[in-house]
Amino acid sequence: MSKKSSVVKNVVSIFIITLVAVLLLAVVNQVTRDPIAQAEIDARNAVYRTVFTEAKDFEEIMKADEIAKEGEKAVSGAGIQACEINHVMAAIDGDKKLGYVIASTSKSGYGGDIQIAVGINTEGKITGFSVIKHSETAGLGSKSTEPEFANQFAGKAAETIEFVKGGGASGQQIDAISGATITTSAVTNATNAAIAFYNSCLKGE
Repeated sequence: MSKKSSVVKNVVSIFIITLVAVLLLAVVNQVTRDPIAQAEIDARNAVYRTVFTEAKDFEEIMKADEIAKEGEKAVSGAGIQACEINHVMAAIDGDKKLGYVIASTSKSGYGGDIQIAVGINTEGKITGFSVIKHSETAGLGSKSTEPEFANQFAGKAAETIEFVKGGGASGQQIDAISGATITTSAVTNATNAAIAFYNSCLKGE
């Protein structure tokens, strides 16, 4: 009888410990959720400021489901494959809308997904480009994050961009990263996806 009672006590003790642990995790999640979400927003906006330096703030203008729906139509309509639109923000200065920042992802990077952000002003010019996330090879594809590569996009029209190997880019072209054609293609496609979204959904607003 005492042995059975001991087993019951152990089961009850384990249940109580598990319940307390679950409740503590729930409390910790509740406490940390908002600060983590705010930290993500702050980090995202820090990147957005690098691609649209004139903006004083960024305002969300489309919900995730709308972005996904309209993004798929715009990207596929432009004949771009393995890319998706992730986020769309209006770049603002007080009451004035200066343009937009669009984040997009190419799933065709050498090391996997590459997420980028592109700023486009109301005149239809690219204000900046930045890689947000990547898993590309150090010293090769990782050069997509360096100013020498990223600065090529600024000032170009919000129209299809191509890359060329060996230097000599002009007009709507950029110079490919030496030894990293796959990475260059991926970020160019992601940029063109963002441009396609702008032209399809935002241009003229």
